[in-house]
Amino acid sequence: QVKLVESGGGLVQAGGSLRLSCAASGTILSMNVMAWHRQAPGKQRELVASIATGGSTHYADSVKGRFTISRDNGKNTLYLQMNSLKPEDTAVYYCYVPLSGYTYWGQGTQVTVSS
Repeated sequence: QVKLVESGGGLVQAGGSLRLSCAASGTILSMNVMAWHRQAPGKQRELVASIATGGSTHYADSVKGRFTISRDNGKNTLYLQMNSLKPEDTAVYYCYVPLSGYTYWGQGTQVTVSS
């Protein structure tokens, strides 16, 4: 059983920054891949960024150059640094971990970017 708890969302003006955190129960060293997804109102949930244990990363084209995903294995925490935020980044952001044939999601944290 894995529990994921996100934090760090909020309201920010366009051009601003936020840093999301995802605290995981248990050691994340066993979690080969961790990722952030987001879901905007009326839209499907989409992958924002992912990171593997070795540090390799993948980003959606819409956030490349603005968002940075990272993980601190010692703190069992996943991060998403979001810079140059745009109104279209407004969504609920979810932490996601596939592990041992199961998928785990956090409860989500709301990010709202005003124009």
